[in-house]
Amino acid sequence: MFVAATFVIACQTITQRSDAFELAGAWAAKADQCSKVFARKGRANQVDFTNFSGAYGGGFLVEANRLRSKFETCTIRARKDDGESINLVVACANGVMLSNIQFFLKVIDDDTVARLFPGVDGMDTNYHRCKI
Repeated sequence: MFVAATFVIACQTITQRSDAFELAGAWAAKADQCSKVFARKGRANQVDFTNFSGAYGGGFLVEANRLRSKFETCTIRARKDDGESINLVVACANGVMLSNIQFFLKVIDDDTVARLFPGVDGMDTNYHRCKI
């Protein structure tokens, strides 16, 4: 009985994860600028922002339960993902203050998402996955 219940739970978990979009990685506003926005640094060879990443459209990094921009580190507090859109609630600290921000992302394809700003026409921004 226990083995059967464990198998059912494992199958449900695998099924739920297959619907989730893999957001982890480096995302730049312009696909052809990835190497100017991100670089591998340090002994651990981790992906980080270049010194002048903002001059090339900027971007963000997603690592496990964190979302980072050049000047802020955010903890992902909640995530709702239906495979076509991702809603994130993040708590961000920029060294001065802590704020809660909601990100609305629309999945365009495996390597492109659009950040949406509901109620503000024309402000949507596409981000492209960087293979660094």
